[in-house]
Amino acid sequence: MANSHTSTADAHGHTADAHGHGDGEFAHPAPISMLLAVFFALLGLTFLTVFQSRFDLGDMEIVFTLAIATVKAGLVIAFFMHLLWDKPLNAIVILSSLIFVSLFLGFCLMDAKGYQNNLIMDPKGDILENSRPAAQLVKTSE
Repeated sequence: MANSHTSTADAHGHTADAHGHGDGEFAHPAPISMLLAVFFALLGLTFLTVFQSRFDLGDMEIVFTLAIATVKAGLVIAFFMHLLWDKPLNAIVILSSLIFVSLFLGFCLMDAKGYQNNLIMDPKGDILENSRPAAQLVKTSE
């Protein structure tokens, strides 16, 4: 049976298979400068996340936090997991799974504020049980 895996030799005698990968070579090496730039961008985004957590942004806090986390995950996937140099089908699979995860999270978060009117808070911020008359409120968070 014939071998479908063909190899060619260059002028120096190094062999490469049909896909252009030589013996012991990495398929798509990234320059160190680019990897360092991505590393420092990830560090900067981490510091931005810590800096952002010091401010009360209300409802937008989760949006900013998830946006920063998404950019960081995108950088890791694109550069350190080499998605930029991979087959387009892999990018489609990863992006579609991220879209579905964001949809699931979005549907869960849409409902998060729906029950807040049912909670009774005391002045210290503890949640009080609201299923009894006001004279018989009992602390449930201890």
